[in-house]
Amino acid sequence: MAPNLRTLLLVSASFVSAQTWCGKNYMSSSPIVPPGGQFAIPEASTSPLLALRCGPAIKPYLPEDAGSVLGDPTPIAILVDTPITFDKITGASEISLPDTSSLIVTVSVDGTILTSGRVPLNASKHALEFSLDALEPRTEAFTITCTGTAAGFETTSTAELIYLASLPSDIGGATRMDMRTGALLSRLSSHAPFERVFPIGFYTNFDYLVRNLSVLGELKEQGFTVVHPIPTFDNLTALSEVLDEMERVGLYLMYDMRWYVLRIFHACPSLHLRARTYMNTTAVTEEVNRIKSRPSLLLWYTADEPDGTSDPLNATALTYSLIRSLDPYHPVSLVLNCENYFFTEYSEGADILMQDTYEVGNNLSFSSEWGTVCTEEYGDCGCDNCVDQDGFGDISVRMDEFAERIWDNGWELEKAVWTVPQAFGNGQYWPRIPTGKEFVVQGIVGINHGGLGVVSWDDPTSDDIKASASALALALVTVKDSILDPARTFTHRKLGDVDVGLWTLGKKTLVMATNMGYQTVNLSLSDIGSKGKATQVLNSGATLTGSTVLFEEVGSAVILISAK
Repeated sequence: MAPNLRTLLLVSASFVSAQTWCGKNYMSSSPIVPPGGQFAIPEASTSPLLALRCGPAIKPYLPEDAGSVLGDPTPIAILVDTPITFDKITGASEISLPDTSSLIVTVSVDGTILTSGRVPLNASKHALEFSLDALEPRTEAFTITCTGTAAGFETTSTAELIYLASLPSDIGGATRMDMRTGALLSRLSSHAPFERVFPIGFYTNFDYLVRNLSVLGELKEQGFTVVHPIPTFDNLTALSEVLDEMERVGLYLMYDMRWYVLRIFHACPSLHLRARTYMNTTAVTEEVNRIKSRPSLLLWYTADEPDGTSDPLNATALTYSLIRSLDPYHPVSLVLNCENYFFTEYSEGADILMQDTYEVGNNLSFSSEWGTVCTEEYGDCGCDNCVDQDGFGDISVRMDEFAERIWDNGWELEKAVWTVPQAFGNGQYWPRIPTGKEFVVQGIVGINHGGLGVVSWDDPTSDDIKASASALALALVTVKDSILDPARTFTHRKLGDVDVGLWTLGKKTLVMATNMGYQTVNLSLSDIGSKGKATQVLNSGATLTGSTVLFEEVGSAVILISAK
C-alpha cells in the first residue's frame, strides 16, 4: 500500500533492488520491455455454453448454524449459478437444450447426496437448502460435486464446503463470508449473535496509535468499524496495548503481515532492513498464533501490492494455505496495485481482493518521479494504466475488471472485492492530498461497483478527509443492511458524470450517488426510477431539494427512499 515501496530495498530469498513496477521498467535508463502477465480474455464461442458453478452460501459453517444464521430463510444452502454464455469462461461447456429452461442439480459429498433441486438456466445464486446434520465438523474442507442434468445433457463442477468445529480454545472468534452478497459476518463477543459488518476505516500508522490510545475511541465514535495497523510491530507490548484498547472500544482488527524487522547485525540494532513477513513461513506462523486468539480479529492481510513488486507468483497462494492450516476461522485479504499483471496468480491467495487506484493529483501520462512517459508497457505514474486525468473513472474500471476476472475464473461464489481510497498526497507522484469530497467520491464509486469494504491509505490524514470519511462511515451504519442483506436487489446507473447505485429491500431503496466531475449537475430521482418519500442520510456537497439532487463539483449524496 505504501507509495514508497517502489524505491525500498525488498527482502525475500535474496536482497534485490526493485527496478520494475507491475513488470514494467520505469527508469529513464531502462529500455521498453512488454511486461507480460496480462489476463487472458476468454475466447468467443459460436454456440451457447453453460458454466455450472456452485458453492456454500456461508463459509465456514459452524455447529451453531444447525438452526439458522441471522434468521435468514436460506443460509444453510448451496448456491448454484447456471449462466448461458458465448465466452469460454472457466467450466463452460456446450449445451443444446431447445425445449428446456432448467436443470436438475444434484449436490453430493463423497457420493452421498446432500441436496438437489430444479435450477433455472441463467440463474444467479439459486439456493438449494441442505442440512448440516449430514456432515461432521472437521478442519479439512469437504469437496462437493454439483451435477446438472436435463434431456440427456450432463455437466459437473466442484467446490469447497467448510464446516468447522466450535471454536477451539486458542481461537478468539470467527469471521464468515456470506456469499449471497460477499458480506462479512462477525461478532466481538462469542456470546453475541453474528452481525453483518461493513468494514470502513484506514490503514493506520502504528506509532500514531501507540502514542495516543484514545485515538481508537475517537475512531469508534466517528463511525469507523475496522482499524488496519501498519507494521512493523517490533514492540509486542505496545501492540498488545493497542489491540486491548481496540477490543475495549469495539473496533475490528485487520491484521497486516507485510513486513517484519530483519536485524543485520545484532550488535547494531539500528542497522536493519524490512523483510516481507508473508513470504516467511516462520514469521507467518508466529504472528498468526500470536493474534488468532483475539476476538476482535476480523481478517488477515498478507501481500501488499505483490503484483507491483513482482513477488513470486505462487507466494500468496502458499501463504493462504499456511494460514488456513493455522486458523481456518478467518478470511485472508490482499491488495493489488496493477491494472493487469498476473491477476489470477496473485489473487489465488485471498478470499478478499482489494484494489488501490490512486489517481488524485498525479500526472497519469508522464512520471514526475522518473521523468518518463507512462504506457501499458513502460513507466510508473503512481496509478498503473490509468487514463482518466482529473477524474475517478479508473476506480470504477478497476472494480469492474476485478469483478469480470473473478467471474471468468469461476470465483464469484468464493471471493469479494474491497476498495482503497487515497487519503494521502504532498509527496512523490501525488503533489496534493485529496479533498474530503474527493475522498467520498472514491469510496462511493468503489461501493457502487461492488465494493464491500472501504479501507483507505492512510491515517493520520487531513482533518478534511477525516471529517468526510466519518460522515460516510456514519451513513453506512444507517444503510449497511440495504447493501448487505441477501434479500436486496441492486441496480447500477450512470447519468453523465453521476455514478449511482440503487439497493432495494422491501419498500425502501437506498441511493448512493456521486458526481465524478468538477462541474455542478442536477439529478432528478425520477430519472433513476425512484419515487417516494426521500430522506437524505449523507450530504457531501450534494443537496436534496424535493425530488432533485443538486451536486456541487465532486459532490455525493446518500438517500433513502420509502415507497408510497
